[in-house]
Amino acid sequence: MTSTTAPTRAPGPLRLVWLHTRFNVLETVRIPIAVIGNLLFPSLAMVFFVVPSPQVAADPTAATTAVGQLALFAVISAYLFTFGTGVAEDRALPFDGYVRTLPAGVLPRLAGRVATGVLFALTALVPLILLGWLLTEARVTATTLLLGVVVLLATALPFLMLGLAIGYRMSNKAAIAVVQVVLFPLAFAGGLFLPPQTFPDWLETLSRALPSRAGRDLLVEALTGVGAYPLALPVLVAWGVLFTALAVLAYRRDEGRRFR
Repeated sequence: MTSTTAPTRAPGPLRLVWLHTRFNVLETVRIPIAVIGNLLFPSLAMVFFVVPSPQVAADPTAATTAVGQLALFAVISAYLFTFGTGVAEDRALPFDGYVRTLPAGVLPRLAGRVATGVLFALTALVPLILLGWLLTEARVTATTLLLGVVVLLATALPFLMLGLAIGYRMSNKAAIAVVQVVLFPLAFAGGLFLPPQTFPDWLETLSRALPSRAGRDLLVEALTGVGAYPLALPVLVAWGVLFTALAVLAYRRDEGRRFR
């Protein structure tokens, strides 16, 4: 007597994305300090630099702008570390090489990683928004808050691509250093720590050519109505195209070098 076994049905694309997302989230929370650090730094910056300043904390527009600046920094930081150092660390693991040989392809794995990055980026916003609401005069309507979150995630997309470019191009140790070298100068010169109005003329001119300043001004416009400089959107799009091209080239180079 012989028996037959029904063929196992392959999981669909959404199921694969969910599995990769769950795997990435579990891998991240296994190191709690990585999650805590992502939550703490923008909130501490709010407590130490914004709340004690009555000129900022007591002014609704200035306080809302400060919360928006730090929110953009939190999302950029989450994207660069998740996709920069995170991808570089994964590439060093034998399991990553095995996963990349599976027939599911790159899209579910990449979609799962993007979903994980967005999840932790949004998580970092929660304590920051609560502190801004409780300890300063920052105020927005629910509609403006929702619009601000959408604009925030959109303006940070170039940094997601930059993170992927670093992660697929650099080794693990090099990626950590490069992310730190890139993150803090871009944040400072882009006006995420100090208002750009306080910059000297040369730094103000340089700042307007940076994606962090363009994203900051577009976000502030969405939250407060204060208009961004005219070239903010073209500058952000140009950097986004450049970083996307670098990410694609880095991925194809890594794919060709490791799986030729």
